[in-house]
Amino acid sequence: MLYDANYDTELIQERLACQEQCFNFNSLRPSEVTAKAEIISHLFGRTGNGFTILAPFTCDYGYNIEIGDSFFANYNLVILDAAKVSFGDNVFIGPNCSFYTAIHPLDSERRNQGLECAKPIVVGNNVWFGGNVVVLPGVTIGDDCVIGAGSVVTKSVPEFSVVAGNPARIIRTLK
Repeated sequence: MLYDANYDTELIQERLACQEQCFNFNSLRPSEVTAKAEIISHLFGRTGNGFTILAPFTCDYGYNIEIGDSFFANYNLVILDAAKVSFGDNVFIGPNCSFYTAIHPLDSERRNQGLECAKPIVVGNNVWFGGNVVVLPGVTIGDDCVIGAGSVVTKSVPEFSVVAGNPARIIRTLK
């Protein structure tokens, strides 16, 4: 369903509030672990036990993000969460990774009106992302997968897969 991402005042205010929280998170000293966890716990839709997100971190809304237990994200995580982005347990994300849910129309007239839609991203349990990975809208990544550094994941990935490349392709199965 198309929505107005550029001119809807309610969405603009929600993103601004999220940007303020991300700014607060990113401004804290590394030793302020409890304060960082409190910001993320209030910002995200759900947080599991034992999570670490290294600054800087950026997202659009926050409330569409769900993380499971033992979640780790290295520096420069970007989650554009116009739709839900959910991560299972034991997910490890390398530096400079991005998860994008927004889809912009190919038609320039609608795109210039600020219209877009979004598709969710689902990541299973025990998934490891190498550095500089991009995951595109509508992708589901199964349990026990490894996503190679520099990959652009354009399609869903079955469980027990190692994928790499642009676009990412299965290069090995683990079971």
